[in-house]
Amino acid sequence: MTTDVIDSAPGRDTGAARPPGHRRWLPDRYAFGGLVIAVLFVWLSLTPTLLPRGPFFQGLVTGVSAAIGYAVGFLGSKFVRYLVQREASDHVKTMVRRTAAVVGLVGTAVMLVWFGNWQAELREIMSAAPFPWWGYLVMGIVALLVYVGLVATARLLLRAVRWVERKISRVVPRRISATVIGVIVVALVFALVNGAAVRAIMSGLNTSFAAVNQETKAGDEPPTSPLRSGGPESLVTWDSLGRQGRSFISRGPSVEDLSAFNGGRAAVEPIRTYAGLASGGDSIRENAQVAADELERAGGFDRAVVGVATTTGTGWINESLVSSLEYMYNGDTATVGLQYSYLPSWLSFLVDKERAHQAGEALFDAVYDKWKKLPPESRPKLVVMGESLGSFGGESAFGNVDDVEARTDGVLFTGPPNANEIWTDVTTNRDPGSPEWLPVYEQGEMVRFGARAAEDLPRPDAPWGQPRMVYLQHPSDPIVWWSPELLVREPDWLKEERGYDVLDSTQWFPFVTFFQVAADMAVSTGVPDGHGHSYVVDIADAWSAILPPDGWTSADNERLRTELAEMGADG
Repeated sequence: MTTDVIDSAPGRDTGAARPPGHRRWLPDRYAFGGLVIAVLFVWLSLTPTLLPRGPFFQGLVTGVSAAIGYAVGFLGSKFVRYLVQREASDHVKTMVRRTAAVVGLVGTAVMLVWFGNWQAELREIMSAAPFPWWGYLVMGIVALLVYVGLVATARLLLRAVRWVERKISRVVPRRISATVIGVIVVALVFALVNGAAVRAIMSGLNTSFAAVNQETKAGDEPPTSPLRSGGPESLVTWDSLGRQGRSFISRGPSVEDLSAFNGGRAAVEPIRTYAGLASGGDSIRENAQVAADELERAGGFDRAVVGVATTTGTGWINESLVSSLEYMYNGDTATVGLQYSYLPSWLSFLVDKERAHQAGEALFDAVYDKWKKLPPESRPKLVVMGESLGSFGGESAFGNVDDVEARTDGVLFTGPPNANEIWTDVTTNRDPGSPEWLPVYEQGEMVRFGARAAEDLPRPDAPWGQPRMVYLQHPSDPIVWWSPELLVREPDWLKEERGYDVLDSTQWFPFVTFFQVAADMAVSTGVPDGHGHSYVVDIADAWSAILPPDGWTSADNERLRTELAEMGADG
């Protein structure tokens, strides 16, 4: 067995095959070809990306990258040796190993310096805390532990397969035993593909997250007002709302807060209604009807504005989306939300996206059916809102931009995923010369985009009709820009003029950029407002542009921005 291939039978002592005095530059347990590609993958994991990363998370990304690289290198070296069928001399092997070791050490040092430089540049742009000096040590330790753990796990599985194969070989010929193993592997793959294994896994995850859904955040108390779901006269119970639903109902500006913000004018208590997964319906559509009935019961259709807020996976609603309208209209608003999953948004997006589609469509239809029956002269303004997966669900109620225009008085979506169909259509068909990260569509006649909303929404300098639809999206938001196409195609947002918080050194690499942006999604909300997937203050500018109340001024908008900033700082 040569030293550049992993021992095909773990635990076998191959030392006897080495000439006396041979110096071991690498442990027998790691293949030379695998280690070379693992180091290359480590370098790739340190290349510039959209968001700064902390030491632990970067260590995790680097460790996983190294393990993947090792697997690629190991399999590749096995394939090459199978084709070549020739051994290099011990002298050549030693020289190659020494050269690779020197290049690996020097290259890694260079990449770490580059990593530190682009991290510092990106953190300065985003006003984030500097990368700590001790972070490199933590990063290295975490990466090593993750790498060793993953390789060891893979070897354990390989040993298990070999053990099964040896047992079967005792009673049937080896070729038959290999066939049996192959059939078992194919059956397992088929189980994954046809969803049997996925359903089993999802059932377990749902059970786990359902337990979290029963928890209540500190400070969230059952309402005493009939204008809130779970309170007196409500059609749904407090316990049925779920963790995020209870939080949404419990929070928001008080009547006193609203009156103070609006110069002492008497405010009314905003209406907030919600239906959780356990609020009475046996299906998403039935639960949506419960939510709409609850909105009607609380008097929501007597308010100036009714907001349909499509939630993320767990039922979360960005507080700034709702409270902004409540401040602007001095409480004369009603908002309704609907939970459709126990799963976190990212997981729900990957495996349960259809439920988000169904929930967004069902909730809007249930509210719209009641709203359209009202006399046109007394109908409240009807708006739709949502962030991230909530924007995906919110879009699902409409076929296209014309449908949005026909059935709403305004729409605000923040951080839309790349899978949003209307967003994709508008972005793809943007006016020539406008960049993908900040497109102009049909001269901004109805739909406009904002990254820095105060600066961006007035563009282009052309009439902006009613109703208005706004997408807020940051150049550095990985939720917006991640898509399977990143695997093999350079995106326009990297080919065209860069956004204000995307480094010039960030380049597209096949496969690498896909995984880098996917990793960024895990830390997308861990950056200051105005970057990544953090949308707070600019929501004031968006609603002020979409549906300002009578007498609303730029000074009022600045005060609202300040209010949202303080609210965001308080968490």
